[in-house]
Amino acid sequence: MTANSHRSTGSGPDSKNGEPKKDMWSSMLDSVASGRRLPEKNLLVLGGTVDSQRDFFEALSNNASRRNLDRHNLKVPPIANSFALGYTYYDVLDDDQDDILARISLYLLSTPSPSFASLLKPLLTPKTISDTLIVILLDWSQPWQWLRQLREWLLLLRAVITSLGPECNKIMEDVMAGWQDRGRVGGTINLDGTGAVPSEGDVPLPAGPGEWEDALGLPLCVVCQNSEQINYLEKSQGWKEEQFDQVLQYLRTVLLKHGASLIYTTPSTPSLLQPLIHASLGIHSLVKRQSLKHNTIDRDKIVIPPNWDSWGKIRILRDAFDVEAVSTGWGIDLSMDFATRSDTNGANGITGDAVPDPEAGMNGHDNGGVEEPEGSAVVLYESQVQDSSLDALQFARGDADPNKLEKPSVDTQAFLAKQVDRLNEERKADEQAAARDAGGRDYSLGAAGPDEVVSDAIGPVQFNMGGIQVDADDMVQRLKDRQAQGLDQSPTLGSAAGTEDDDMELDPSNMAETDTERLAQFFGNLMNRKK
Repeated sequence: MTANSHRSTGSGPDSKNGEPKKDMWSSMLDSVASGRRLPEKNLLVLGGTVDSQRDFFEALSNNASRRNLDRHNLKVPPIANSFALGYTYYDVLDDDQDDILARISLYLLSTPSPSFASLLKPLLTPKTISDTLIVILLDWSQPWQWLRQLREWLLLLRAVITSLGPECNKIMEDVMAGWQDRGRVGGTINLDGTGAVPSEGDVPLPAGPGEWEDALGLPLCVVCQNSEQINYLEKSQGWKEEQFDQVLQYLRTVLLKHGASLIYTTPSTPSLLQPLIHASLGIHSLVKRQSLKHNTIDRDKIVIPPNWDSWGKIRILRDAFDVEAVSTGWGIDLSMDFATRSDTNGANGITGDAVPDPEAGMNGHDNGGVEEPEGSAVVLYESQVQDSSLDALQFARGDADPNKLEKPSVDTQAFLAKQVDRLNEERKADEQAAARDAGGRDYSLGAAGPDEVVSDAIGPVQFNMGGIQVDADDMVQRLKDRQAQGLDQSPTLGSAAGTEDDDMELDPSNMAETDTERLAQFFGNLMNRKK
């Protein structure tokens, strides 16, 4: 009994030179158990809808190795993400289909509510922090909401991270220190954590302006799904190439502060999503090393790896972009209190299936009376990237606010009925005006004198007599005065036109028989007479 107990414990009289005897079976079992133990990695997937999260999971886990699940007696794991914090997992197989490299657990959350902060906190422990990656899902169906959604998620993460203990904070500092050199050109560490041999001439560069200014404590990757919507925005809403570049510049600028990566994906289309996520988690193939290159040319296949971007590269897209102002404004946005923001936007649902209210703030966002900070990058972004589809909704509901310029259209028959009434009123007004003019004015010489005839019928008349400008009204008055004094020697109206130096009288008895045309002829003759 004593000997057996000594053999089982590996110590006792059977030990040589006083050293405990090793238990061969225990060491063999330990080695086998450690060899079969899979590396466990964690993904915190934030944002998106139930469907978009499923699309992300399918794109991440669906590859050539999934065709051989029966070979390993594996089943496709279900995904449970309909309520609060969802969960699923999958195994990463090597390229030769024989080895399982790691098991990735996905924790999925759709709404950045402060109520869910307690669900995320247990996932961040000193043991799991170094093997955790944060993924934020955005959707190309609503690009005008991207910066607001990013702000809400990062404020929630910051609230969770600051509530962790000092041991976790120390590990996060070490993780971020390692990530600042990870995958950098000329560095000694690849993106997947393996050692790198710098190429000849590559010099490791320090972090530039705007890089790693606000490290979260965990690596971050932003995935913009459904990039096929880019063509829809271009054809249906009139987006230009400048707007797509502007959206990309904003994203790259704010993500540069956190050392994050960025990728555009399309369902059922091959992309670099899987190599990017696996490399960020430190998973690398034992058979074949996959290359991960950046792509800033194809607008629907953008890939920005960590530690590759810079302000200079961002400015290349559009020179007018103020990268300094956006970077500063993003720091102002993240300095806000998450509890205040979550009361207005967090619980209202900034997920991809939210329907904007056209009576709300800019781009359909209701701030709940909370004023945005001055210099906010979110406000600047939403003033330049707007949802043009809201114009139709605002036009349809424009009559709710009398100060709006947009007015709704009315029924055609109602409009024509109003126009008929208006035309009838105008016709009556014209008839009344014509009747007043006909009854209150007589253009005959019997009712009006020559001066009234001239002024009312032909207007003021002037003519030149011997180089002196003479007014017609004044001439008529002089003729009347001379007639009254019996000194008039002027020609009569009946005299022939153009007669020179003839003594003609202006007979008052004939004035009633004259008309406007004859008066005009009379003054014309005066103007044509020689000096």
